[in-house]
Amino acid sequence: MWTVFADYVLRPMTPGDVPAMERVADEALRHLDRRTHAPGRPADAATGQESARRRERLAHLLHSDPRGCWVAEDRGGILGGAVSMKRDLTWLLSTYAVRPGVQGRGVGRQVLDVALGYGSGCLRGMVAVPEDPAAGRRCRLAGFALHPVMRLTGSVVRATLPVVEQVREGSAGDVDLLNSVDRQVRDSAHGVDHELLTRSYRLLVVDRFAGSGYAYVAPAGGTYLLAATSRRAATELLWEALAASSPDTPVTVDHVTASNDWAVDVGLTCRLSLGTHGYLALRGMKPPTTYLHSAHFL
Repeated sequence: MWTVFADYVLRPMTPGDVPAMERVADEALRHLDRRTHAPGRPADAATGQESARRRERLAHLLHSDPRGCWVAEDRGGILGGAVSMKRDLTWLLSTYAVRPGVQGRGVGRQVLDVALGYGSGCLRGMVAVPEDPAAGRRCRLAGFALHPVMRLTGSVVRATLPVVEQVREGSAGDVDLLNSVDRQVRDSAHGVDHELLTRSYRLLVVDRFAGSGYAYVAPAGGTYLLAATSRRAATELLWEALAASSPDTPVTVDHVTASNDWAVDVGLTCRLSLGTHGYLALRGMKPPTTYLHSAHFL
């Protein structure tokens, strides 16, 4: 269904929109980083590998949740968009971006409202909100509670790394275990998203009676996404993910809420710096513990 405004239209996203939407998201992210002086994130354009990964993610979610993906467009092209998904009874916002310079035309509000409509009937909602006052305001007005998140950055002091014995390499054959952990930790499975994640990231798994969990390792080391049923399992997974970093190469552990102080302890032990970075916006749920969400799959 198309909605026509004075100088742009709001319409469902199509596969042909993926490259343009990826460019808008990249422009918006770099513009935000320059305005906020975000540490550890260059304001340069995304590398070819980063852009390809972002396009693959957009195409994946457009395929799994076409009714949750929307763009605003005028005669000059894509102005912005929102890409959302439903997993079990949880609505999640993966991408929300407006091209710099088009603020004030209602684009951000309209694309977010229509994406929120896709989550009608869901019991819970999750959004990773950057350090953007406008984005935080929109989420709060939509009924979300804003929980500040922390970020750990720096080079891991190798002498602080402990020996971790019960973490193994994971594979696509572990998806049932991963979904079970998801449901115990955040009340909804990642489901089809694990198909993409297991292809894109190294997977670490802990599976024992005292606690199970998994972590997708970011390209430079550290975590892209971590979920576990116990603090011990979560801590071991984080240590192993940090050990994957190269000596003297900066690593980042993102999206640490106050409910995950175990991750703060690990980061400080290996001499990472601690700072704040945005919010986890939640509706109908409390911040998950032993869980470090991703920006895109929550």
